[in-house]
Amino acid sequence: MKKDFLTIRDMSPKELAKTLTLAADIKKHPKKYATSLKGKALAMIFEKPSLRTRVTFDVGIHQLGGFSVPLMPSEISLGKRESVHDVAKNLERMVQGIMIRTFAHQIVIDMAKHARVPVINALTDYSHPCQALADFLTIKEVKGKLKGLKLTYVGDGNNVAHSLMFAGARLGVNVTVACPEGYDPDPTAFRHAQEDAKETGARIEVVRDPMKGVEGADAIYTDVWASMGQEAETEKRKAIFKPYQVNAALMSRANKGAIFLHCLPAHRGDEVTDDVIDSKASVVFQEAENRLHAQKAVMLQLMK
Repeated sequence: MKKDFLTIRDMSPKELAKTLTLAADIKKHPKKYATSLKGKALAMIFEKPSLRTRVTFDVGIHQLGGFSVPLMPSEISLGKRESVHDVAKNLERMVQGIMIRTFAHQIVIDMAKHARVPVINALTDYSHPCQALADFLTIKEVKGKLKGLKLTYVGDGNNVAHSLMFAGARLGVNVTVACPEGYDPDPTAFRHAQEDAKETGARIEVVRDPMKGVEGADAIYTDVWASMGQEAETEKRKAIFKPYQVNAALMSRANKGAIFLHCLPAHRGDEVTDDVIDSKASVVFQEAENRLHAQKAVMLQLMK
């Protein structure tokens, strides 16, 4: 039976833990998996610009023995030049997997509905599951465990915040989202995370005060204040989010040895200061590399 990866919630706690274990093994023993997807093709649909997603999926499928077919907006223009249904029905006859990075989450839902091959969400406005896999893989590498830790996300309650809550709830990690009023995570996403957390005992919460939010945190995470598609709100958001900047003063309120994470790209001087992102506490480039290993694990599980 075909399986897709559209949100972290598509994996049970056991499946999520298994995926992270597989990703760690792939990272440690890459040659062991060098022919795992030999001859298999991954279509990579990009409706949004990309650095890490493009490189990690492209390199990842090649390192597993397969190959990629990158498709840019000018070549597909989903819903305009051709419907999602028709794109899905074409690609399912030509490739063994579809990766899509787009705006509306409904697009990946529709793609998965119509395609008979696995669909991987590489980012939508609602969810960024591949990023969350890399994030928790990184935290586990540095801290040696996940369950019982506290992760505080500071900033806009966006797609990254949603996926962090979903993953934390599944893995037993307490997740606090510190954000200004009016920029909370999606209510449905928050409710789902709280429901899932009952199984693992994790605490999922939203707070207003970032200083209080990071107290007791083992990891502090932030993202840009204005995501792709929100450029017109940049100046307005800068004023609102200024108190939510991750700087040395904020980091000092967290637990000793707390690490700093960011999904990148970072707007230095806005959501994070140079002295934090360039500090020993920062694991942002280890985290970026782990996109490669986490996504290889997902492709291996879905496309083999």
